Amino acid sequence: MTTASTTTEAQVGHHLTTKPSATVVDLFCGAGGLSHGFHSEGFDIVGGIDTDEACRYAFEHNNDAPFIRRDVAKLTGPEIEGLFIPGKRRVLVGCAPCQPFSTYNQKNDDPKWKLLSYFGDLIDQVRPDVVSMENVPRLLNFKEGAVFRQFVGRLEAAGYHVVWKVLYGPDFGLAQTRHRLVLLASQVGPIALPVPTHEDRPRTVRDEIGALPPLGHGEANDVDPLHCSSRLSEINVRRISASKPGGTWRDWDDDLIAKCHKAETGRGYSSVYGRMKWDEPSPTITTQFFGFGNGRFGHPEQPRALSLREGAMLQGFPRDYEFVPPGERIQFKAVGRLIGNAVPVKLAAAIARAVRTHLENVG
Repeated sequence: MTTASTTTEAQVGHHLTTKPSATVVDLFCGAGGLSHGFHSEGFDIVGGIDTDEACRYAFEHNNDAPFIRRDVAKLTGPEIEGLFIPGKRRVLVGCAPCQPFSTYNQKNDDPKWKLLSYFGDLIDQVRPDVVSMENVPRLLNFKEGAVFRQFVGRLEAAGYHVVWKVLYGPDFGLAQTRHRLVLLASQVGPIALPVPTHEDRPRTVRDEIGALPPLGHGEANDVDPLHCSSRLSEINVRRISASKPGGTWRDWDDDLIAKCHKAETGRGYSSVYGRMKWDEPSPTITTQFFGFGNGRFGHPEQPRALSLREGAMLQGFPRDYEFVPPGERIQFKAVGRLIGNAVPVKLAAAIARAVRTHLENVG
């Protein structure tokens, strides 16, 4: 039975000392955000699959699992079957890249939007015990919702109990106002979505990154190379100094306002060149969060944009999560893409707890 919001939810969130008797394969694994949520809840990750070689170090180093560089569209069921450990429950998780579900791609024949269909093909072949699919909410409206409905229909036709809902990150301890579509499906019995744990007291920017050492723009911390910020131009130093947390460029003196924003076509772009507020969750972390002009990514207090480490922590990654090998040069665009594209780890952990509770209940 499918439900968007009325499903009875099991009580989750307890942390047991025993490991789940289940193994996890992660499709479209990226830098390992979704896998790390399951890893933190005791699941054995037996493989992460992605086409992007840049994800290998972060995935393998932090999740004790092999990274397999493969195109999911060319994968076969037996390849995935060979990764699972015999005798244990099989959990197949994945987040098909969200860019194909943009408004633009609804109007063309970009094959990338078919990735969810390939995910469905693999489920049909492997028939894992539990499936978890996470994606952007706009998938519900992509091609008038037909793509998502077809995916759910395939699961139900294969005998899966299916539940889904758009979840709000701060409800699960994520210090970021991010909404994500989460689907859970099980062949072994009805399954419930994660139960919110932080509705009454959302974590804030201060909670998450307030204890990190201060930085100037263009500087890097001596101990943690990922705690580094991009260099600002002279005009942007003046702009961020004139910015108020939660304010906009409309607060600036006229000589600081960019010409494009003075034009009629640019007046609506008020969320760029903004500072975050200490005592609220951050805005959605994008792949460009390290740039002051790319959104409301100015540090609440220090005259700079977010560091790479701060963006990762606001995505729920633990402070010691490594994205590049020691000594390797850190490239803002490359690491920013890994962080911004990741499934938020704290939301992933909530999903993992729901799967764990389900498997404990069905035995």
